[in-house]
Amino acid sequence: MHRDARALAWRLDGRGPLDGRWKAVVAITRGGMAPAMIVARELDIRIVDTISVKSYDHQSQTDAKILKSPDAEMMGDGAGILVVDDLVDTGQTLELVRRHFPQAHFATVYAKPMGEQQVDTFITGVSQDTWIFFPWDMALQYVEPYRGTD
Repeated sequence: MHRDARALAWRLDGRGPLDGRWKAVVAITRGGMAPAMIVARELDIRIVDTISVKSYDHQSQTDAKILKSPDAEMMGDGAGILVVDDLVDTGQTLELVRRHFPQAHFATVYAKPMGEQQVDTFITGVSQDTWIFFPWDMALQYVEPYRGTD
């Protein structure tokens, strides 16, 4: 994830509308928080906010709804704002956010075919039936070696 989020930052570097820079980064929570933080660090963007959208109930997709919006004065119509998420799946979340901030630039680390049209920049395409387990979804635990122990 870290490597791919840095690659996303590299791809976005110099592409902002303010002499190549971005006004702010807005993370779509919760999945977009880690990649947004990495992108903000790599591109030296100091203004970081969040938009909270719920579109999943565990691993089942539901209708997307905004639970918390970013600072309205900063956002305007989204011009100069970089909206970051971990993954675009069906595009439902990004479509909802784009309706509110049509001039924002939408970037994800991963993209599935059904959602690609909603994202402006992404790093890796994955098949629609792929489920990605992100580090924040997993618990660390000891695993026995394949060959067992002596």
